[in-house]
Amino acid sequence: MKKITMQQIADHLGVSKFVVSKALSGKGGVNEATKNRVIQAASQLGYFAQKNAYIKNQTVAQQPAPSPGKQSVIVLMPNIRFQTKDSLYWGKILEGISAELESRGFGMVIVSDSRVDQFMHVLNPGGILGMIGVGQIDSALLLEVHRLGIPMVLVDHEDALIPTDTIFANNGDSMMRVCNHLIGLGHTRLHFIGNIAFSRSFRDRWLGFREAMEENGLKAPDSDDPMLLLTGVDTGEFTETFKEWLTARQKSKQLPTALVCANDSIAIRVEQVLRETGIEVPGGMTVTGFDNIDDAFRSDPPLTTVHVPKEAMGRRAVRKLLERIEQPEHALEKVLISAELVHRDSTAAPSDV
Repeated sequence: MKKITMQQIADHLGVSKFVVSKALSGKGGVNEATKNRVIQAASQLGYFAQKNAYIKNQTVAQQPAPSPGKQSVIVLMPNIRFQTKDSLYWGKILEGISAELESRGFGMVIVSDSRVDQFMHVLNPGGILGMIGVGQIDSALLLEVHRLGIPMVLVDHEDALIPTDTIFANNGDSMMRVCNHLIGLGHTRLHFIGNIAFSRSFRDRWLGFREAMEENGLKAPDSDDPMLLLTGVDTGEFTETFKEWLTARQKSKQLPTALVCANDSIAIRVEQVLRETGIEVPGGMTVTGFDNIDDAFRSDPPLTTVHVPKEAMGRRAVRKLLERIEQPEHALEKVLISAELVHRDSTAAPSDV
């Protein structure tokens, strides 16, 4: 494969090689819009996928695996969209990372600041084994880590600009099992509730939903359906929009019989709105979630969901990072962790069957 050069990127964009060099060096000198254009073009042309795309920090990239107790792993989890260690979802992933690192004698440094300058301030490549990114992370942050040559693994997130190993639950297949279970109960009017642009996991769950519907000869909502593009799915702000949609569907006698939610937090709020609207769960409407957070069992009624092995994802991320350090030349991997359907009281056969 022919090597992609900075000059080729410059020619592609119609800018000077100097601008491309500045944008990729991380030293400033170009505005954010230009920098983002350069990064996007470099990614599309395959620049980042090349070995030695950057002058990497050789003390990190080439040093052997350290002896236990000498180094730490940075866990980058920017405090956005409720991504905190107190979260019923993200916190469990962190627990898995922490337990696996501790068992191997490594330390852990949690970084929650999403500003590049603050993040770079804590980086001490000589004392860092690698980085595990958890949840949504800005491309600029990931680019800085990539530039330094620090091995990294991403959990529940991937970035088209940055080539790296990733760890996900098997979202698509698991959502297909949810839908096939509901269809087996007799449901033919299923509707997906969430925001398919919110995260890669949400999109994969939507794709699993759509595939299950198509395989069973049922029509899935169009991709511009308002229930697929809800804002505030992480804060609960979507409930008013959902309530208006539900009321309109009631009036037009077009209610679905099952609401398949992108995660448990959405499903729990959906159950609350249904109660307020006088629709019983599951007698009048079946509801399912995804993730199996602790609150899913405590909801009213307890939520049928998918158990995502969150601690196992964290542990696997550590093992993948160590594999990457030992075998840097191996092909990048997207690891899918199996997830299981958990049957509870929020699902039943539709009342008109």
